[in-house]
Amino acid sequence: MKYSRLIAGTMTWGSWGKQLSKTEMADLMNFCVQNQITTFDHADIYGSYTTEAQFGKALTYSGLQREDIQLISKCGIQDFSDNRNNTVKHYNYSKDYIIWSAEESLKHLETEYLDLLLLHRPSPLMVAEDIAEAITTLKKDGKIRDFGVSNFTPSQMDMIGLRMDIDVNQIEFSLTQHSAMHNGTLDYITTNGIKPMAWSPLGAVFKDDNEQTRRIHKQLGALKAKYNATEDQLILAWIMKHPSHIHPVTGTTTKERLKLAIEATKIDLELEDWFLILEAAQGHSVP
Repeated sequence: MKYSRLIAGTMTWGSWGKQLSKTEMADLMNFCVQNQITTFDHADIYGSYTTEAQFGKALTYSGLQREDIQLISKCGIQDFSDNRNNTVKHYNYSKDYIIWSAEESLKHLETEYLDLLLLHRPSPLMVAEDIAEAITTLKKDGKIRDFGVSNFTPSQMDMIGLRMDIDVNQIEFSLTQHSAMHNGTLDYITTNGIKPMAWSPLGAVFKDDNEQTRRIHKQLGALKAKYNATEDQLILAWIMKHPSHIHPVTGTTTKERLKLAIEATKIDLELEDWFLILEAAQGHSVP
């Protein structure tokens, strides 16, 4: 596997969340690697374009060897920030911008290459040929190894994929947002040998209190003893049961929850239990 079964999402490591110090970040990186989480997911926009640089300093301080980890970053979103002179939130996928953004991520992360560069969200103005030229240049120069997309539909993947290989699509996927299973996205990913990664894998199960989440909690609660597992472990196991081989991107910075997430990779839900959980999420049985 090029990427660890579970991926550490860094969105809340900096100013958008826990505001970890350099020492705390380095400690968390080492903890992840010691527990088989070797892939770290970034985006240039995280922390209003500051988290990558903080992570880079911590990575140098951590003592980890670059070849023992994988670094992912995303580009394309131009948001309001003291670090960007934008008048409106928009997307930029010009050839020059993609190359510049990737090089900025390399500088901030204090690394010579990215294992994976993703286009963060599809833009109505993206030109596939421009993207292909940028990615070809970055690969030729050894600055990125794999290329992928995030939040792209099958038709959008087709438009880009006809001109270059797509290695990964990082999508939202959880018990409370599983449309990718029904709208052809995961079918397309599986058919074309693309690796799926899932952001927000726990969805709204622990955030919202509504009919759907109450059904889910009831069903998960009924299965906890059978699998000797927590509810969040069962959710991750449900996601990883899908034959497309989804890699959940976990956003927690809590070591105990990271350990539980790793243990969830060993849970193999029985077929009917998987469908019981799906039924709870959908509110009805399968057709």
